[in-house]
Amino acid sequence: MTNETASPKQNPFAKLALEMGPLVLFFAANSKPEWFRPLVGAVLGQEIVTSPKAPILIATAVFMTAMLISLVIAWFLHRKLPIMPLVTGAVVLVFGSLTLILQDDLFIKLKPTIVNALFGTILLGGLAFGKPLLPYVLESVFHLDDEGWRKLTFRWGIFFFVLAALNEVIWRTQTTDFWVAFKVWGVMPLTILFTLAQTPMMMRHGFDPEGKK
Repeated sequence: MTNETASPKQNPFAKLALEMGPLVLFFAANSKPEWFRPLVGAVLGQEIVTSPKAPILIATAVFMTAMLISLVIAWFLHRKLPIMPLVTGAVVLVFGSLTLILQDDLFIKLKPTIVNALFGTILLGGLAFGKPLLPYVLESVFHLDDEGWRKLTFRWGIFFFVLAALNEVIWRTQTTDFWVAFKVWGVMPLTILFTLAQTPMMMRHGFDPEGKK
């Protein structure tokens, strides 16, 4: 199986900036809420910025705004929205809104669990029905043979569930500050290492990063 959908090439640095930018701002707003307090207070009200949970609430508001801006920029650059950022952004907006309305950080902490479990279910469910969906979920532009796609889809499905479980363990056992730091500086390196670890298998199954086959 190959992914024949034509996709415009994306600048990898721009793509990384659009994906990491909101997370970095999330971390910054939680670490230094005073930087963002005046603006968030003016828009959402003083009850948010004076709450005992003000840092994570301010960070959530900044995160939601940054995600929206990121999606808008992605649309203008490519005239399409990648599936993963779109789904992630939708969940961020729903659970972020619940976090701010109820002033309860439980909802924003559950967001990574739900998103990762959702993608894991989609990938493994599609695989169970003989339809590896990874090329569409990850917007892949390279080609693999059928066995390669099945193996890679299964591994990514399991990895998403591992991330969901890891998020549950961390937010339930660690401080909010630790959870925020891990969400930003822990998940991305783990994902990069996991991705690199798949390279030998992909090379055995017709890995073609330029999609020229």
